[in-house]
Amino acid sequence: MSTPRIAAALARRQVHYGWVVAAVTFLTMLISAGAVGAPGVLLLPLQAEFGWETADISLAMAIRLLLFGLMGPFAAALINRFGVRRMTLTSLSLVAGGLALSMAMTQLWQLILLWGVVVGIGTGLTALVLGATVATRWFTHRRGLVIGLLTASSATGQLIFMPLLAYIAEETGWRTALMLLCGLMVVAALAVLALMRDRPSDLGLPAYGETEVAPPAAASGRSVAFAAIDALRDAARTRVFWVLFGTFFICGASTNGLIQVHLIPLCADFGVPAVRAAGLLALIGVFDFIGTVGSGWLSDRYDNRWLLFWYYGLRGISLLFLPFSDFTLYGLSLFAVFYGLDWIATVPPTIKLTADRFGRDRAPLVFGWIFAGHQMGAAAAAFGAGLSRTMLDSYLPAFFVAGALCLVAAVAIRTLGQGRPAAVAAGATKG
Repeated sequence: MSTPRIAAALARRQVHYGWVVAAVTFLTMLISAGAVGAPGVLLLPLQAEFGWETADISLAMAIRLLLFGLMGPFAAALINRFGVRRMTLTSLSLVAGGLALSMAMTQLWQLILLWGVVVGIGTGLTALVLGATVATRWFTHRRGLVIGLLTASSATGQLIFMPLLAYIAEETGWRTALMLLCGLMVVAALAVLALMRDRPSDLGLPAYGETEVAPPAAASGRSVAFAAIDALRDAARTRVFWVLFGTFFICGASTNGLIQVHLIPLCADFGVPAVRAAGLLALIGVFDFIGTVGSGWLSDRYDNRWLLFWYYGLRGISLLFLPFSDFTLYGLSLFAVFYGLDWIATVPPTIKLTADRFGRDRAPLVFGWIFAGHQMGAAAAAFGAGLSRTMLDSYLPAFFVAGALCLVAAVAIRTLGQGRPAAVAAGATKG
């Protein structure tokens, strides 16, 4: 059945096709997140097979996280230029290709090239910008909830795949784990090809919550790079951008770069087996899904500045608690629940603040730069924690620093004043 016929059939049942697009996006981000989270599981098997140092492998992880973030603003411009569907397929193809080629690698430079550069660029072509774009284009009502769901799919996918990948890597080798990821990406690509559409107007539909079909914006003659840099130049004139950029830098340093990459090796230092530690990450993922979806619901109803204050503050407390958990089953489970509820709950209110301050049209581009800050923080933590383990023989200093930075972010976000209407804020960036 063709997409217009599916949309018409759903409309007769009072179901908007935007929910189908959101579901396909959810699946795509969930599976792609497995590629982002895989290195945290495979770090120890790579060390065992090749004898590479933690700091060396962490360098590749840091490059991947950095490129994942730096591609964000350009990804938004590329999606605007070439469409959601085409860029999502390109992203999946690059990531699957990089992972498939890495099965034959034998040298450290090949790891850096394939997992650092190729996978970093491939995942960065969509990243969280994909979810922000889909939610903004297809939904007016329930936008915060959709952002929460899509954000949760990305963050949770990085975690729920880890126990499975850890088990497969332990039983049959890390290459088999990568084969599974590549197969799942083919499934996601087929779903995107069959069901994804760029805008509601492609099917003659209004966005969910609207009554008029909005025509697509006129195509700009500017280059992708110019559009992204122009958005940065305008946003950088405002203090709100730098507060959101700085706090999201800390967000990345305290999540993807630290926990995702180094929690399993940290647990191994305290005698916790890799599969059990990966199960801990899965538990974090379950509670992250609850917390992030709940955060999206809350961001539609409450002051997003206060939400971020509590999210960063509670995350900081949980990270400072972890070294004192004694790494017992009870202590680690308590950390997983407490930290998991807050893993990436910061994203929906950050996106909402960005849209409120910079306007609907420019929000994905500006958020792309803010997300770049997130991944810069992740890259710094990924390399810094690995360096701490190599030089000081301990990960714990990195966890103390991340916890303290989260408390700084909680204070910083409260310096933002009450937001102005989007149109006014967008105009202010031009002045």
